Amino acid sequence: MTDGGVMTRVVLLDNVAHADLRVATGYAVRFGDSVNQCAVFPTEFDEVQREYPILFRKDAAGAFYAVALLGLDRDENLFLDDAGWQARHVPVVHQRGAFMIGMVDRGTGEREPMIHVDLDHPRVGSGEGQAVFLPHGGQSPYLDHIVRVLQVVHDGLAQRAAMFAAFEAADLIEPVRLEIALDEATRYDIPDCYTIGAGRLAGLDAAGLAALNHAGFLRHGFLVASSLGNISRLIDMKNRRRSGLNGIAVAA
Repeated sequence: MTDGGVMTRVVLLDNVAHADLRVATGYAVRFGDSVNQCAVFPTEFDEVQREYPILFRKDAAGAFYAVALLGLDRDENLFLDDAGWQARHVPVVHQRGAFMIGMVDRGTGEREPMIHVDLDHPRVGSGEGQAVFLPHGGQSPYLDHIVRVLQVVHDGLAQRAAMFAAFEAADLIEPVRLEIALDEATRYDIPDCYTIGAGRLAGLDAAGLAALNHAGFLRHGFLVASSLGNISRLIDMKNRRRSGLNGIAVAA
């Protein structure tokens, strides 16, 4: 199997075949955590908006998806340092590490979601880290956490299309071009982004508000709009890193 052009060895997680499996935890460059944005899901918007700007982008097919902005330069995660990921919430795509959900036919003719593991993931294979299974085959507390994380991903994927359809029906999505100036010589232009227009949200009539609330996505719209206030925090973090005030190198 390939993942973004990288070969992977993804298999169904099994408490017999993987009885001794251990997975390294924590966050570092070597684990793929040094990225300037990552996908986020409606099911974690409450936590994400407290830390990161939430922006919308379009995939190759033109469908919207949400991202958290983590840095300004390529492969830059301003929340990552030698001590790990410095935020109250780590986006679930990074929490899940080597694990993912795959659909499996259990012999009933119906496919159901099951936990898979990428045995070629850099978190796997060192013999160190958290045990996935207990000595007698039960789930470890670490695997219990991974199950909760994957549920957030699974439910978020299920909600995503409906959420964006509701936003588009209410005409709330508008393009935004982020033009950030750190000083006269250092400027960042982040194109091809979208957000929830705060003015559009405030201008919804009673019927529009009721429809969005009934669909379950009114709160999500407010969370996305308010999250843009975190851009100023990102700029401050970038300036401190440039000036070396944090005194901490990025974890390798």
